[in-house]
Amino acid sequence: MKAHEGMYIDGAWRPAAGTDTIEVVNPADEQVIGRVPAGTAEDVDAAVRAARAAFPAWAATAPAERAAKLGALRDVLVARKDEIAETVTAELGSPLPFSQTVHARVPILVAGSYAELAATYAFEEKVGNSTVYQEPVGVVGAITPWNYPLHQIVAKVAPALAAGCTVVLKPAEDTPLTAQLFAEAVEEAGVPAGVFNLVTGLGPVAGQALAEHPDVDLVSFTGSTAVGKRIGATAGAAVKRVALELGGKSANVILPSADLAKAVNVGVANVMSNSGQTCSAWTRMLVHTARYEEAVELAAAAATKYGDRIGPVVNAKQRERVRGYIEKGVAEGARVVAGGPESPREHGYFISPTVFADVTPDMTIAQEEIFGPVLSIIRYEDEEEALHIANGTVYGLAGAVWAGDEGEAVAFARRLDTGQVDINGGRFNPLAPFGGYKQSGVGRELGSHGLSEYLQTKSLQF
Repeated sequence: MKAHEGMYIDGAWRPAAGTDTIEVVNPADEQVIGRVPAGTAEDVDAAVRAARAAFPAWAATAPAERAAKLGALRDVLVARKDEIAETVTAELGSPLPFSQTVHARVPILVAGSYAELAATYAFEEKVGNSTVYQEPVGVVGAITPWNYPLHQIVAKVAPALAAGCTVVLKPAEDTPLTAQLFAEAVEEAGVPAGVFNLVTGLGPVAGQALAEHPDVDLVSFTGSTAVGKRIGATAGAAVKRVALELGGKSANVILPSADLAKAVNVGVANVMSNSGQTCSAWTRMLVHTARYEEAVELAAAAATKYGDRIGPVVNAKQRERVRGYIEKGVAEGARVVAGGPESPREHGYFISPTVFADVTPDMTIAQEEIFGPVLSIIRYEDEEEALHIANGTVYGLAGAVWAGDEGEAVAFARRLDTGQVDINGGRFNPLAPFGGYKQSGVGRELGSHGLSEYLQTKSLQF
């Protein structure tokens, strides 16, 4: 798609307040594919004022009508799914088949789920002599990342609109074209002017202005824990609500009774998916010492098969960051059994699928989020040690448990300090709540739990 030269504010594309622009680069070949405006605090203020003006009417709209608009938005996304996939591939570098099956398809499922929820959610209930109402929070500032550019937008905007909130979106500067395409879809779906607004720009400028704006009632942010802490502190000073989906260092715990080959192969695929740029990726594989070397061999073979099948990481800075972690792993004594820091291509921000063995729980690569195609395999002696290792980071976003008996896996998973756990390769569920414990965040996305983040409670006593 061709980049818009302005911001989408109050139902129209309008010129930015400033003249600075951001280059959009294809990470697969390092070529500039477009430019978008670098929004300023003035642009953010205009968008927030539009959202504030549109809020009373949208909040008063019947849930069935909001559901109809979300259904229309889903239909537009379906009609434009090929364009969505091509856009994500161009600005994120994701291989086209993955963009088609994940980057385009999953947001359609999520948008459809909120079209249904908006029509069926209990926005009021009787509790004894009281009537309890669930009302929209107000104006939402949504700040989204680049790794799943459309999914993260829809996971915030769809529930906010279903709740009756209005939204100002500040997307990641690396993937703004997908956000512009989404704004076009919102307009085509007939969402009223001002209900959704888009400001492209840099995080320290436009993102900070949005988080600090006094007329923003809730900030929903997905990104690094470091930035999430700053947003949380800013919001706390204003007693403003936040929803924070932050970093992860998820454990893939393979218990001795598990189907080892299946657990390892699915685990490697999980880490390499989206070039490792997934906050919930199972980047620590925990294997009993009796089967450790077998698991290492299986993982190395599986990773080697990926080769050029995974795309690049998003930009040069991220490539060097991932390389630095790989070099740190080697320096701290971990053993590279697949991949390494060398780029497999002359051009593009590619990293070889990398697997480390002989990783100890205290190593940097076992504690910090790398956000690249890097897997650490850690041995354990018994289940208590596995649990201690799995829970032994500041994060708690996701994870997996494998066992021959499902009950055994569930019993172990219930002891994990993490927000979502897949049992024996459980499938993605767009209605299940997603979010973390500890420094992985505050709040939940998806399904009815995601909708409730954008509601506040009022009770009337009779």
